[in-house]
Amino acid sequence: MSALLSVRELSKVYKSRQGPVRAVDSISFDIASGETLALVGESGCGKSTVALSLLRLIEPDGGQVIFEGADFGTIGEARRQRLRRNMSIVFQNPYSSLDPKMRVRDIVGEPLLTAYGLRGKEQRARVEGHLRDVGLGPEHMARYPHEFSGGQRQRIAIARALALEPRLLILDEPTAALDVSVQAQVLNLLRSLQDRLGLSYMFISHNLATVEYIADRVMVMYLGRIVESGPVKRVFAHPAHPYTRALIDSIPSTDPRLRHRLKPLRGEVPSPLNAPPGCPFAPRCARVMEACLAAKPPFDPIEQARSVACLYPLEQEADS
Repeated sequence: MSALLSVRELSKVYKSRQGPVRAVDSISFDIASGETLALVGESGCGKSTVALSLLRLIEPDGGQVIFEGADFGTIGEARRQRLRRNMSIVFQNPYSSLDPKMRVRDIVGEPLLTAYGLRGKEQRARVEGHLRDVGLGPEHMARYPHEFSGGQRQRIAIARALALEPRLLILDEPTAALDVSVQAQVLNLLRSLQDRLGLSYMFISHNLATVEYIADRVMVMYLGRIVESGPVKRVFAHPAHPYTRALIDSIPSTDPRLRHRLKPLRGEVPSPLNAPPGCPFAPRCARVMEACLAAKPPFDPIEQARSVACLYPLEQEADS
């Protein structure tokens, strides 16, 4: 399956008074057409910086972003702008991502006006269609964001992201600000839209339960680096990196028989201003060895479609 998006050695360094902060450290990945790739990790690991770098909302400091076969770093600005219409983003908080002074028809219609100059009846018809895609009717068009619930606001944000009919949707914690029951509705909507429109998703989250439900593949990020990647079911059933194992073990279970298995992730993420010289997870790892403190482990394949950055990965069990 050919890649819709290919990212190679993407890096981003922020400047601060205390020194450079390496938010994204030479990560590479592909997203195929119609696929959902999840990016997971604790807050501050660099997930949102990856999303913003892909869209050039912030400029990366290194690496390649190749979309539909075109390298964003070498093509002209006019072609880059045309290609970016095929990439869109839904932000985490629908309470802050929608302009409170704009009516819904203008929120969803603005991309159509900016990109294609659509106005009047043509724009209205397109807006109605995209609202219908997310389960809202034409009666909602004249209302303001404060008249909607959180789940409805996120539906409006999704409709806005769909306005230019993109091929890739970047979803940056799209359910984090919503109640659990509403989260399920939004996730089901996203799956339905993907099946109907053939969309590709990059789904960014710290919630492993939502990732397991919606994603085909998962990348686990820690301190700016990808430490494990692979098919989501395989990674969750048999994690190879101790950090992935720790994330899974820290998920509370509704089954009282499994509550004894809950193991909160110990320690804190090291400051990127003072990152460990070896494996970045070494200060928190229960399996740390002397070699882990000397150098960063390479990100190497361990089986088909799976890679891990660990000198001593957890042993893998054969699928039954």
